[in-house]
Amino acid sequence: MPHDFPQPVDAAEVPRFAGIPSFMRLPIFEDPAQVDIALVGVPWDGGTTNRAGARHGPREVRNQSSLMRKVHHVSRIAPYDLVRVGDLGDAPVNPIDLLDALKRIEGFYRRIHAAGAVPLSVGGDHLVTLPIFRALAAERPIGMVHFDAHSDTNDRYFGDNPYTHGTPFRRAIEEGLLDPRRTVQIGIRGSVYSADDEAFAKECGIRVIHMEEFVALGVEATLAEARRVVGDGPTYVSFDVDVLDPAFAPGTGTPEIGGMTTLQAQHMVRGLQGLNLVGADVVEVSPPFDLGGATALVGATMMFELLCILADALAQRR
Repeated sequence: MPHDFPQPVDAAEVPRFAGIPSFMRLPIFEDPAQVDIALVGVPWDGGTTNRAGARHGPREVRNQSSLMRKVHHVSRIAPYDLVRVGDLGDAPVNPIDLLDALKRIEGFYRRIHAAGAVPLSVGGDHLVTLPIFRALAAERPIGMVHFDAHSDTNDRYFGDNPYTHGTPFRRAIEEGLLDPRRTVQIGIRGSVYSADDEAFAKECGIRVIHMEEFVALGVEATLAEARRVVGDGPTYVSFDVDVLDPAFAPGTGTPEIGGMTTLQAQHMVRGLQGLNLVGADVVEVSPPFDLGGATALVGATMMFELLCILADALAQRR
């Protein structure tokens, strides 16, 4: 094992509830050039239209991530032995100025991208993915596997406001950052504003897999379809915890019943191993609406699942 790679604090030496909280109990870095995978918090929910609170998500996910260990129990991937992983702290935000917050977040991720590190982030509401895309996809559009109850391709809210957590992927497509033909959305469900609510997504070529279709197809067939859509090009994974049934993740801003189980979600993320991954995020963990830290634990666990496939992807590219 390369002993100079950062390692989590050993819970057999220091109790999980002790020490300074960081993602996965890893060392905290300021220079992204010192890591291969940068774990980042984005404590901002200025795009939320109803139940705010996701700004507190990164801190609680850090706390719950102390329960993660070093090796994946199914894939046997040991991410900290494959690549250098560290906590880069939180992206700078502005809680009272949406446009300035987007610029600050984008600038932080541009520095990570320029250093050659791959970001794995915890939000924050789903609008935070837009400035991340502006940093990662400036040279070419990327594909995406998107787990969510909502398509997030709406246009305007409250008059002519183009920036909310319901609009990031429409903006990303318009800006040439996201390739809709290499985008698959999984778990979409719930009532909509109008009968043509998903017209933009479908007309521009996004493969939308509603929850009902996911159930009919099953995990393996859905994975095969997702892999077909994104192909071997650069791909981002965005995991909104509201893809899960609120029985498993009550602490989120826009819950929708009839969602995935946590086990189904884990199987889906594991099945993305081998894709050409360039980043990932977990968003919409809202601790004020959580019960006993359950949703934050979901966020930390899905973050570890994503970390494993990201580390494997980087190791395979070397």
